[in-house]
Amino acid sequence: ESAREAVAKATANGGWDNEPVRDAAPHGDIINDYITPRAVITTSTEDGDLVYVIRASAIDDKKMMDKATVEQVCDFFLYAKEVHNIIANQRSASTGRMCSVIFANDISGVRKPPDKRFSQALTSSSDQYESLYPSLAGPTMILNLPLILQAFVGLLKPLFPKSVQERLVFKRAPILGKLKDITPLGTDPILKRNFVREVKGLLP
Repeated sequence: ESAREAVAKATANGGWDNEPVRDAAPHGDIINDYITPRAVITTSTEDGDLVYVIRASAIDDKKMMDKATVEQVCDFFLYAKEVHNIIANQRSASTGRMCSVIFANDISGVRKPPDKRFSQALTSSSDQYESLYPSLAGPTMILNLPLILQAFVGLLKPLFPKSVQERLVFKRAPILGKLKDITPLGTDPILKRNFVREVKGLLP
């Protein structure tokens, strides 16, 4: 219910104001300090699919998990996915085209595997997402994986449910990789257009 109210406030002026959505997030008083627009942003393809971008290197997962529990972080990500579900359903109803969510996990700048507690939260939220919204999930992309971490691909895959593992796409995304900060993906229309076209072009 909080997600639906937050989306209504975010779209009240005809555009999108992300602050009501962040403010209503469960445990946001703790987690919003770490999950910021520099780390996580959602944008759209030209045909209406959502692209959920997470830059792992912009999240201090150890510090966050020292303050938040696995369950709290899981709840936070499930709330974000409920927001996506509401928006995708609205778009599907208005366009007649089934909208989905493409997950773009940007690993640029990462030098070590994620904190184990953070991995638990991601795995738990992904498992629940697959059961709650089976028709919503599109491909899951692992982008710009540094050479130093390519040996850890076997550790990354188990973070996702088996059904997601079958949809994993490992690619380099130069436009995304060159960004020091992903925030402009939400403010620069030309950059956003080039990025989502890059993403679509990388999909099988």
